[in-house]
Amino acid sequence: MPDKKIACLGGGSGYFARALGDLAITAGLAGSEVVLYDIDREKAEVMGRHGARLAGLSGTGLRVRVADGLADALDGADFAITSIGGSGKSVGSVYGTGIHRQDVVIPAKYGVYQVVGDTGGPAGMMMGLRSIPIYLNICREMEKRCPDAVLFNHSNPMAVLCRAMVKYSGINVIGICHGVQEGIEPLAELLGVPPEELEVVWIGTNHYHWFTRVRHRGKDMYPEVWRRIAKRGPARGALLSQKLSEIYGHHIAYQHDSHILEFYPYLSRLPSWESIPYGFASPRYAEWGTDKGEAGPPVSEAEARALRQAQLQEIADGLAKQDLPAKASSPLTGEGLGSLIEAIAVGRRQLHIVNIPNRGVVPNLPEHALLEVEAVTDSCGVRGVYAGEAPLSLLGILQKRIAWQELVVEAGVKGDRNLALQALLLDEMAVLPEQAEAMLDELLAASRSLLPQFG
Repeated sequence: MPDKKIACLGGGSGYFARALGDLAITAGLAGSEVVLYDIDREKAEVMGRHGARLAGLSGTGLRVRVADGLADALDGADFAITSIGGSGKSVGSVYGTGIHRQDVVIPAKYGVYQVVGDTGGPAGMMMGLRSIPIYLNICREMEKRCPDAVLFNHSNPMAVLCRAMVKYSGINVIGICHGVQEGIEPLAELLGVPPEELEVVWIGTNHYHWFTRVRHRGKDMYPEVWRRIAKRGPARGALLSQKLSEIYGHHIAYQHDSHILEFYPYLSRLPSWESIPYGFASPRYAEWGTDKGEAGPPVSEAEARALRQAQLQEIADGLAKQDLPAKASSPLTGEGLGSLIEAIAVGRRQLHIVNIPNRGVVPNLPEHALLEVEAVTDSCGVRGVYAGEAPLSLLGILQKRIAWQELVVEAGVKGDRNLALQALLLDEMAVLPEQAEAMLDELLAASRSLLPQFG
């Protein structure tokens, strides 16, 4: 088996806590080198110690180290994995950081209430605008130092970031997520069959897909799906997706309503955060405020440093309790990262769920559209498997979302305020033009230090 160099960018991200374990137990990656890079070296070192411990437990000869810089991480790399939130240095998740809070509380002033804020809406757009320059810089370095490497992106907004890299670089980019898998597993459980035996076809973009076919051993299972759902009722957190599934006549694959809500206009038609439907009325709006998200009295540099060290230690303590996973992540029930990299590394043909350009997988959607599809691996990466045409209602939803993604990409690359404003007005959470313009100016000002392209 060939040993490979795998660069983990945003290497201090919590995502790598589980990804490193998956890599460590993948037999085909034995003897490979995993190099972690993060703008926050302390975080990378915490994760590096975790990875080195798991590598030792695996006995596969996997080597893990922390890079001295981006160039060191990418020089001669065969694969790169990115998990970068685009909100600067933060100890924990991007969600809830000061920057992301502004993405949430500023739109709330204008009557736009967001639940997640990473795929659509003003917050999804802002996350994309901040991240696009970071990702394109990575691609430029890869073009110089490892032009034939494959880049796997795990960050949101998935479709926006992947589209920007595909359009503005020559790097082979593959997005990885688990939304479709989280639809397949409960559907298989509902029908009482193993996920591996369920034959499904789906159409959609990241965080929004419909199952257009559900079969088991040659039998159409859709009638049985509807019968059992009617008997059981909506799954927890899926009231909206279940109602819409009944109306559309196709089961929405990513069931959890927190993401589904971002694809519809319901969140910009509410009188207050308390009225967010389907159980998503989050008290964070009250905690963070509805204007600038007051941060409270300032703390001294020494206090901030002590808090940071305590948080890093808490993360390290948690990582120290993690053992090697019992088995590698499956492409059907998880992201299957280790298996995906191994399959490409050795040229093995197998099916995976990935985010890549459409290129005919769904013929009535644009060729360039970033879709979440089933794809077959080979030594060159992945190729999408034909899924058929999108039903008319889904076609309308996706065409608008794809156009929004393109506007965000162009605004993020060019630093074009007017294109960002057009994206806000096209989005399902749109408000009146005058309000959208004022909201945009506040959002751009709040992220000014992380938006170099906007001058």
